[in-house]
Amino acid sequence: MTLEKQVGALLSRRGLTLATAESCTGGLLAHRLTNVSGSSSYFVGGVVAYAYEAKEALLGVHHETLVQYGAVSEQVALEMARGVRQRLGTDLGLSVTGVAGPSGGTPEKPVGLTYIALAGSEGEQCERHVWQGDRLENKALSAEAALHLLLISLLQERRQG
Repeated sequence: MTLEKQVGALLSRRGLTLATAESCTGGLLAHRLTNVSGSSSYFVGGVVAYAYEAKEALLGVHHETLVQYGAVSEQVALEMARGVRQRLGTDLGLSVTGVAGPSGGTPEKPVGLTYIALAGSEGEQCERHVWQGDRLENKALSAEAALHLLLISLLQERRQG
């Protein structure tokens, strides 16, 4: 069973809703989630916010956070996840921001650097990854890792609850 089907089954079973905030994946995460029949019962929507202005206006990311840490940072990933959750009124917000490549990397933030954040009523978490693929591979790996983070979180909550 695919990750998106596993996630969908758990979200449905628990009656939880999800929204996504994507930058470097350009909607790939929402695409994968909506490939599952019946996903409208748990997937409310997603925002693709590439520019600073879009992150601020659509997701409520603070301008100061973007200036201080840059769009590709744990702080921005967390604000994106919080923002999409709040703005779309969902139980969970899942975000992805990174440097897909092949350009845009720096020594501090190399191509492939990606932050994935999950925000919900039970807390927040953020993962840092550095992929070694080309642009399309980095996008695919980021979407896969976001679904995996969500799945693991849902499984852990189920065991605790």
